[in-house]
Amino acid sequence: MRKTIPVIGMACSACSANVENKLRSIAGVNEATVNLVGRTASIDFDPSQVSLEEIKKQISDIGYDMVIDDELSVQEIEARAWKLLKRKTIMAWLFAAIVMCLSMGWFNAGGRDAANQMSLVVALASIILCGKDFYVNAFRQLRHSTTSMDTLVALSTGISFLFSAYNTFWGDVAWGLQGLEWHTYFDAVTMIIAFVLTGRLLEEKAKDSTASSLRQLMGMAPKTARVVNKKQPTEGDEAGEMVPISTIEKGDFLEVRAGEKIPVDGEVTWASSFMTDDAAYVDESMITGEPTPAMKRVGNKVLAGTIPSQGRLRLRARQIGQDTALAQIIAIVQQSQNSKAPVQRLVDKAAGVFVPVVAIAALLTFVLWLLIAGFDALPQAIISMVSVLVVACPCAMGLATPTALMVGIGKAAERQILIKDATALEQLRKVDALVTDKTGTLTIPNKNVVDFTRANDLALDERETLKPNAREVIDALKKMGIEVHLLSGDRDEAVNYWAQQAGIDNYQSGVLPADKERLVKQLQGEGKTVAMMGDGINDTQALALADVSIAIGSGTDVAMDVAQVTLMGNDLQSVPTAIDLSRRTVKMIWQNLFWAFIYNIVCLPLAAGVLHLFGIEFQINPMWAAALMALSSLSVVLNSLRLKYKKLQ
Repeated sequence: MRKTIPVIGMACSACSANVENKLRSIAGVNEATVNLVGRTASIDFDPSQVSLEEIKKQISDIGYDMVIDDELSVQEIEARAWKLLKRKTIMAWLFAAIVMCLSMGWFNAGGRDAANQMSLVVALASIILCGKDFYVNAFRQLRHSTTSMDTLVALSTGISFLFSAYNTFWGDVAWGLQGLEWHTYFDAVTMIIAFVLTGRLLEEKAKDSTASSLRQLMGMAPKTARVVNKKQPTEGDEAGEMVPISTIEKGDFLEVRAGEKIPVDGEVTWASSFMTDDAAYVDESMITGEPTPAMKRVGNKVLAGTIPSQGRLRLRARQIGQDTALAQIIAIVQQSQNSKAPVQRLVDKAAGVFVPVVAIAALLTFVLWLLIAGFDALPQAIISMVSVLVVACPCAMGLATPTALMVGIGKAAERQILIKDATALEQLRKVDALVTDKTGTLTIPNKNVVDFTRANDLALDERETLKPNAREVIDALKKMGIEVHLLSGDRDEAVNYWAQQAGIDNYQSGVLPADKERLVKQLQGEGKTVAMMGDGINDTQALALADVSIAIGSGTDVAMDVAQVTLMGNDLQSVPTAIDLSRRTVKMIWQNLFWAFIYNIVCLPLAAGVLHLFGIEFQINPMWAAALMALSSLSVVLNSLRLKYKKLQ
């Protein structure tokens, strides 16, 4: 059984790696992939060996939660979590402002000692009321020998607080008698908590935007249906009341009126509109991308989520729930957004060791300060160590790939392009050879030709029609550096004619399925990355072998099952669009990774105080470190969101 389950409480790539590693360690779980941005886990497991309840319990043990109820409860939980995070952030800034005023002497608190003691109380309140989750999660993860961003925040604020508390009560004795100046850093504690929470608040809001395409698809799914007589209805039967979609069963008869969503996949049993007594017109653009409403008569198939634009119709439910075409589209988009590109697996490995490495770097910073500057530099050594812990950010690295992928795959879905996994999206950019079938892919059979006995007597352009924009699409592919090959089992005269009409230079006629497979192998042998596009059973061998397989949505189920990319409409413009989107998405991933790594490479030494070695009195203090850490994660997400507004090929 494969399930996609929401996960609550993940804040960084180390978190998602912890959840993924834990899932894979559970007996009965065959495979698991965790998506930080989508906040979901895609799990392949054996229900006879382990239940979802047991999986949930084991994930809870390491500080996270899984939602195994229905979708509504997920939305409610996320809404409550958002409100709670917002309240904590506001409260954290209030505490930070109070401590800042006390430390700057803006409040007449009765002297330095009184101000420090008041700051201690406020900082402790901030830790308990706003930052408790950092410590709880860090402790749970420590018990299971794992770490995350929570570990760094808990360490940095905990060390700062304990050192400041010690100085508050014993600073004069420990340092004053030696003539050393001492300070407290309660302002750093409260500001770190406030900045980290603010970063997560903004990050969550931005991550929601990256998942907007999927939510838009989910919003197309109807929630209610109008039931007609459960038995065989007649035209005169009155439609019943609206009922929840969950109560509909296969074989039920339903009525849908203009402007309402068709609730299930079904077969029309009766239709009427003001234009004709035996048909209704249904807007299927959300599935096919075709702007013209489709005429539906008795016996025609209708799909869940589509909307009658004229008239009304009745239908018999054929596919319900997760079996509808819309539900399967949503599942494919969700699954592909959960999948990982090859580059992400390398980043995950780096993120898995990032937190321990940073902790070691912070400890080395502390030791080196004492070795170089002596014991008198203990306060500086502690602040430098805290700054290193705070400024390090595995979040930006972890978000670099999934945010770009979610936006890219979601944007493709909006264009009626279904991409089944991240690998396909990454591979599309490399395509430099496209092999395409003719009939049903490049051309449309002429439905008016019914007398097959004289179909060689008809003119070639009467037997079938070139798809709209086909010539322009082929020209666009050539400009993108892609070599196009047309293969068809049709006779040479027809294939030659349509190749010329489409502007294709390389073509073969009279080919069998094995011949298509052979050409794909040949092109791959020449070092080309090959995409195969087809719509029939005779294309499946070549589709399975190609580097990227593209199926036409109007084709056979077998072809679509094999294909990594499905074009839901008949517009061939989707092909260069998909390739252009792939190139832009991968470019965005590398941009994100570059800035994430550069951020850490530059900020870690500055936080450690390296410039002091060269006589430059500049160092990132804990407060600025917290702000920069939050900004780095947010910048990666916002950069990925730019893809939503890019104009594609």
